[in-house]
Amino acid sequence: MLYIFQILNGLGLGMIYFLISVGLTIIFGLLNFVNFAHGAFFMVGGYLCYSLVALTGSFWISLLIGPLIVAFLAWVSEKTLFHRIYHLPHTFHILVTVGIALILQESAIIIWGPIGKNIAVPQELQGVVTLWSFAYPVYRLFLIAFTIVIGMILWFLLERTRFGALVRAGSESAEMVSLLGVNIHRLFAQTFALGVGLAGLAGILSAPIRGVHPFMGVEVLGIAFVVVVIGGMGSFIGALMGGLMVGLVQSVMSTVWPEGASLMIYGAMAAVILLRPYGLFGRA
Repeated sequence: MLYIFQILNGLGLGMIYFLISVGLTIIFGLLNFVNFAHGAFFMVGGYLCYSLVALTGSFWISLLIGPLIVAFLAWVSEKTLFHRIYHLPHTFHILVTVGIALILQESAIIIWGPIGKNIAVPQELQGVVTLWSFAYPVYRLFLIAFTIVIGMILWFLLERTRFGALVRAGSESAEMVSLLGVNIHRLFAQTFALGVGLAGLAGILSAPIRGVHPFMGVEVLGIAFVVVVIGGMGSFIGALMGGLMVGLVQSVMSTVWPEGASLMIYGAMAAVILLRPYGLFGRA
């Protein structure tokens, strides 16, 4: 029963990693932009959840409004700053986005303090589901189901809509898409906002489980890059499979070998790099 519990935990954790990493890989796939501020926006989502729950008393309001606020902040950042450095080498991308991440992190400390905050599970999702001798928290089951629905909606958006077609075409040749009459700058801003908004959503969903603190973005950013490397840069399916793989490995290994749980994640990444340098579903 313990391993079943850990596998379910791994699925929920893996879907959180999927939401973070799919936004990262969408942004890189279209914009060829390395966003080291992605984890900081995840943290902002978590703190927005805390503030909105404290203000309104409703987790559902934070789940609805929080990602939109994070996406709007990302859109403003893209329009005012990031779009100016797309054409520069990746070194400049790293310097600027790391700077933004530090600004957001220190701002969180100033606004909410250096001590972590806890968010209560919404009353409707408290308790456990019992099946024979196995019990599992209702909120974690909701988390798995909700992220699956979000993943299906996102897949439909990217694979079956005009916006998704433009994103896929733009990842191949942004100049060609622009020549066809598409406002490529608006497409870039929308894609950046979508990717970062997903990170904010992941921060909100994880807040009732792990709480929020100013350094949570740094922790999750490293794992997000591991997921992207395993799954393959620019691949939706790769982000999903990579997220699930990392979540399951981390969760199960925390029971089998707690000291080596993080080590096994990077071991899995190293194995994938040796066998498939572009990731499981990536392309050269």
